[in-house]
This record gives sequence, structure tokens and C-alpha cells, in this order.
Amino acid sequence: MNILIDVQNDSDLEIPPEADFIKWIQAALTLIDYAEDEAEIALRCVSTEESQQFNAQYRGKDKPTNVLSFPADIPDFIPSNLLGDLIICSQVVAQEADEQQKTPEAHWAHMVVHGTLHLLGYDHIEEQEAEEMESIETKILQKLGFNDPYHIE
Repeated sequence: MNILIDVQNDSDLEIPPEADFIKWIQAALTLIDYAEDEAEIALRCVSTEESQQFNAQYRGKDKPTNVLSFPADIPDFIPSNLLGDLIICSQVVAQEADEQQKTPEAHWAHMVVHGTLHLLGYDHIEEQEAEEMESIETKILQKLGFNDPYHIE
């Protein structure tokens, strides 16, 4: 599978290499049997201020958040492998990794997998949806060599 990714880093922090983002996205798509040969995602790493602006504008929550997902809304008659856009707040990811006693890499992988699943229509608003999504995330991350992201030591 070919993953096309446009990574932009508008934060002040170092982010994982593009190859890691591709590996994490590919693992998510492989586990859920994504049928296409190609997928495209725009991934933008932002500051807490920008994350807060997006979160307030699109979710009505006036605080920064770890990841926002914007699935592509392309008419069926236009051929496209664009899954959508992910916006990840580098500072929030770093802070959460520290609070949850995870490596930054493990938490970045979790946020990318989590966001990718949102782009594909998975959600966690209802309890049953949350259980399904968390189970899938855990399987993907374990295949990548990371611990269960929802089990905090």
C-alpha cells in the first residue's frame, strides 16, 4: 500500500520522522482491511494556541486538544484517495505522554492511529463505538510493538 502524506510542522517542538507517520497510518489501514492501494493524508502539527483555535471553531471546546480529524468530503464521482486532514498538537501530545508515563513515540503513534480511524468513520461518542475503536487501536499499537494505550501503569 502506498501512503502519501503531507507533513507540516507549525509547532515549536520536534516531531517524529515522516517514515514513522507512514508506518503508523499503514498499520491502521492494514488492520482494518482498507481496500484501496493508496491513501493520502495531510498531517499538520500545531501549537497549543492553534489547536485551541481549531478546537473552539470546529468542536465548540475552547481548549487545546491532542488530535483533530477532518475526513475528506469528496463527491463519489471524483476519484480520490484523500482520507482527510489530521491536526495534532505537539505540546499536548508531549504533556499527555509525560502524564501517562508513555514514551513520546508511543503516544504519537496512538494519536496518529486514533486520528486515522476517525478519518475512516470510527468514533467514540457512544460507549459501544468507544469500545470498538479502543479495541482496534490497541490491536494496531500492539502490532507496532506498543503497549495498550488505555492501560496506564
